[in-house]
Amino acid sequence: MLESLRNKRILVFVAHPDDELLGVGATMHKLIHEYDCKVRAVILGEGITSRSDSRDAAKWSDELKIHRDNIESARSAIGYESVGIYDFPDNRFDTVALLDIIKVVEKEKTAFQPEIVFTHHLGDVNIDHQRTFEAVLTAIRPLKEEKVHTLISFETPSGTEWRAPTDPKHFVPNMFIEVSKSNLEAKIKGMESYEFEKRKYPHPRSPEALKILAQRWGIVAGKEFAEAFSIVRLIN
Repeated sequence: MLESLRNKRILVFVAHPDDELLGVGATMHKLIHEYDCKVRAVILGEGITSRSDSRDAAKWSDELKIHRDNIESARSAIGYESVGIYDFPDNRFDTVALLDIIKVVEKEKTAFQPEIVFTHHLGDVNIDHQRTFEAVLTAIRPLKEEKVHTLISFETPSGTEWRAPTDPKHFVPNMFIEVSKSNLEAKIKGMESYEFEKRKYPHPRSPEALKILAQRWGIVAGKEFAEAFSIVRLIN
């Protein structure tokens, strides 16, 4: 599977700044630097205003500027060719018409012409992650002219694993990509760029927890480190 990704154009759609690191950071670092992939990340939401009782972007203007600077630092750590940044309301994607999000996904897809798309797992506890998946799935319907032949979902630590144990939409990976220590270090470095998102252990977004998660999936796959994915659609 990994060799089939070589030299491909890949779009990564995420809901918030830092999701592009948490979900696929080490894998994208590997694909960009070792497999000559062209990768663009698209961040749909501003990622911070939900920390107020009501949304007031002006109140958060300084933090939003820092957030955007952090996105660039994270991009540099991984090596993304480019990053698209949008302003959908944080943790309020369910207040936005799904079609509005779909239109952004379609616009990005048309401009970048990817063959492969990565996005959030459909069952994440975070509503923005759920809506992102729905928009992406809708925007890349398998029509005759559709160039995207592969859709892959990923987990997002501090969102995917917090679903109720009885929920049927748990993340069940069926693809594992081995990553190196340097790939993992790039992911952690990028994550630490996010001043408002990084956390101390034992939080799932801490450096220690991200390493443990990579070790966990590595054990599952018989490797030292790995990231886990679920193939949603693969058309040969």
